Amino acid sequence: MEANRLNAYRIMWVLVFFDLPTETKKDRKIYADFRKKLLTDGFAMFQFSIYLRHCASMENAEVHIKRVKKNLPEKGHIGIMTITDKQFGMMEIYQGKKPAEPVDIPQQLELF
Repeated sequence: MEANRLNAYRIMWVLVFFDLPTETKKDRKIYADFRKKLLTDGFAMFQFSIYLRHCASMENAEVHIKRVKKNLPEKGHIGIMTITDKQFGMMEIYQGKKPAEPVDIPQQLELF
């Protein structure tokens, strides 16, 4: 049971990519509110306008995807992608031409 629960193919990452308008004060407020809601829901900034969240399972990921969809702004482009922990672990990250340190995996609290 333990091995199945922590399987790299079961653990998921949810990535949210967005490009929202920022021309007006109202646009910037909508952008800030959307970003704040992602942070409140446990997402972390990976790059500007790319946020990610570690989820224990696809079922848990679906809960957070539903919250993102609930908070979608009227304008802009938003993408939501779900990948396995195994796929996430194969990502190569660079700081310029130098390999960068892997992203810290947040601690996941589980209650039984």
